[in-house]
Amino acid sequence: MTRSATETDLGRTRRARRIGRVLTETHPDAHCELNHTSPLELAVATILSAQCTDKKVNEVTPKLFARYPSAADYAGADRAEMEELIRPTGFYRNKTNSLIQLGQALVQRYDGRVPGRLADLVTLPGIGRKTANVILGNAFDVPGITVDTHFQRLVHRWGLTSETDPVKIEHAIGAMFPKRDWTMLSHRIIFHGRRVCHARKPACGACTLSKLCPSYGTGPTEPAAAAKLLKGPRARDLAVAAGVDPELVPVQAVRAEAP
Repeated sequence: MTRSATETDLGRTRRARRIGRVLTETHPDAHCELNHTSPLELAVATILSAQCTDKKVNEVTPKLFARYPSAADYAGADRAEMEELIRPTGFYRNKTNSLIQLGQALVQRYDGRVPGRLADLVTLPGIGRKTANVILGNAFDVPGITVDTHFQRLVHRWGLTSETDPVKIEHAIGAMFPKRDWTMLSHRIIFHGRRVCHARKPACGACTLSKLCPSYGTGPTEPAAAAKLLKGPRARDLAVAAGVDPELVPVQAVRAEAP
């Protein structure tokens, strides 16, 4: 029987908060990885990030933001021109539809401004609850939990919830943490999922959460093998934080982009 099956709700909450504290120390650089300077830019970037890496979105958005600085510009955009600009992000026809319709909705209903309430945001084209929480937390400083694929995978691995519906996961995890921590908690969990706790082969033997994780052993536990799985510019710092020799982290891992 696993730890998560035998622990009480209070014990699970206490363990969740310990995980949160360790993640704070492990990922001091955690942040929204979509470049933006306004709520509108963040909304657009988040729509483009569907089925696409943040790195690719950030390569596309400078020209896009310069070409369409306002909601009215998106509303009146030439479809073919916009499709060409965002083509590298994939699903560019559907995303173009969402961006044009988003611009139109903002102009018609919100004077061209992105609203700062969840109830309003989720009514907009291309914006679901996950996207709305990203916008609220990072553009309006309104605490929100972002349940993306990394977040969902990790809270399951940690045995914090067995819920599979993103909204139920959001509420279950949100109940374990102070509301003020929700946005940064989301960033730290997503950072950990991209850099350490990978979907197919997590770096268990080089993870700062090994003593708190009921899924420890899903990936290699031997430090030399695990260290090779760490990714990103702070990969060697992550190894040190886990008590692993940073020299075991190959140069390619440090240079690798977090997925």
